[in-house]
Amino acid sequence: MATAAEIKNGVVLLHRGKRMRVVEFLHVKPGKGGAFVRTKLKDIQSGKVIDETFNVSAKIEVIRIEAKEMQYLYDDSDFFVFMDNDTYEQLNVSRPVVGDGKNYLKPGLNVDLIFDGEEVLDVRLPAHVQLEVTHTEPGVRGNTATGATKPATMETNYIVTVPLFINMGDILKIDTRSGDYIERVRIS
Repeated sequence: MATAAEIKNGVVLLHRGKRMRVVEFLHVKPGKGGAFVRTKLKDIQSGKVIDETFNVSAKIEVIRIEAKEMQYLYDDSDFFVFMDNDTYEQLNVSRPVVGDGKNYLKPGLNVDLIFDGEEVLDVRLPAHVQLEVTHTEPGVRGNTATGATKPATMETNYIVTVPLFINMGDILKIDTRSGDYIERVRIS
């Protein structure tokens, strides 16, 4: 058992019989009264986010989780298939567990799968991925002074907003935390 004062981002805890991951936390020490911790907790099973406040001295049950690097292989319509890099065993992960991470998964990408025993709780993606543009409209020449943007479809069918100079076939660096375009990758 731990106290609420030890809460950090990414910690998984058992709260009201459900496994919840701490998305955000804020330690508050008001001038009057006791300190408390304000948190946003994400239900690992359903993906629902709730706000919860804990007294600093409240006891919480932290779940020990394990991360294992695995390689994404393919989408099997019901599951995403990953391979253990050490044993070459394949593992099916359900769509709700992967969630919006599907927008950034391309075959061969190494990710960390988060386990509680045998059960996969979450897929931790790298901070940035490189994806190829499969479709975008050509930019209008001379319309760059306004910082105009356009939609571009990536190889994973994810649509991202990009500057007008981006063309089909370009490789882009995408931030997996926000889903935003970062830069065009130079191919040497």
